[in-house]
Amino acid sequence: MKRAGLVVKVDAAAQRRGRELAQWLTDRGVEVVLKETTLPGFDLSREKKSLAPADLFCVFVLGGDGTFLSAVRWIGDQEIPIVGIKFGEVGFLAEIGEDALFAVAETILHEGFSTKSRMRLQVRVLRGGREIIRESVLNDVVINKGALARLAHIETYIDDKFLTTYKADGLIVATPTGSTAYSLAAGGPVIHPDVPGILMTPICPFTLTNRPLLVSQTASITIRLEKKSSDIMLTFDGQAGLPIDHRDTIVVTRGPHPLLMVDLPDHHYFDVLKEKLRWSGCRV
Repeated sequence: MKRAGLVVKVDAAAQRRGRELAQWLTDRGVEVVLKETTLPGFDLSREKKSLAPADLFCVFVLGGDGTFLSAVRWIGDQEIPIVGIKFGEVGFLAEIGEDALFAVAETILHEGFSTKSRMRLQVRVLRGGREIIRESVLNDVVINKGALARLAHIETYIDDKFLTTYKADGLIVATPTGSTAYSLAAGGPVIHPDVPGILMTPICPFTLTNRPLLVSQTASITIRLEKKSSDIMLTFDGQAGLPIDHRDTIVVTRGPHPLLMVDLPDHHYFDVLKEKLRWSGCRV
């Protein structure tokens, strides 16, 4: 028997559709594994992480980008394809419209599908030379100061060579997929997911010449905080956080396990981009 994962946004319309999809799959001999949706913002150091079963042939996500990222954390580094059906606001990750849900499910179940790889980042946090956290992110890892904290002083190295000390509200290290998330709001460029690079976008830098920087996907980015920095949080895809200070070293590299997204005909990246950004030629 085939098994499929199902992750549904905490929303009445999405929950109703989720039940309908679960019944539709069950009627066709597919066992449905439902993941309980949790709210983001918990302390990563206290998280009890559970992964999706390794034998899932696909994970269906009904919701927005936040729900999609929650499902990505559930999949972890496993090679389980994922497909997002958007509810509410148009998302960059949940590409399929609600009205196409069952047509897409039919295609995936009976006609097969191909996948497209999306680069992820591997984030390691070292404290006293000992690794305390290792996480994968699809969008970004963000260093952010608290609302009442002074500017963060963020020492940054590329391949062990000193780059600069960002004096800013924070720093975003993003994949091309994540270039349309927090980085875009902070003034970063839109980067096509197939472009091999890692994006670094300072948040409200004190020095106006500190601009977003795209480095090679093979780069190793090392980040440390100066002692004068306080009330700083490291967040992973906006889903989990970890308080950090000058004792910590953050190392960001390309992750060894890309995410596999279901690639369906007639669904194109630039159509989603135009619709989300309300460019001319969009369908809105």
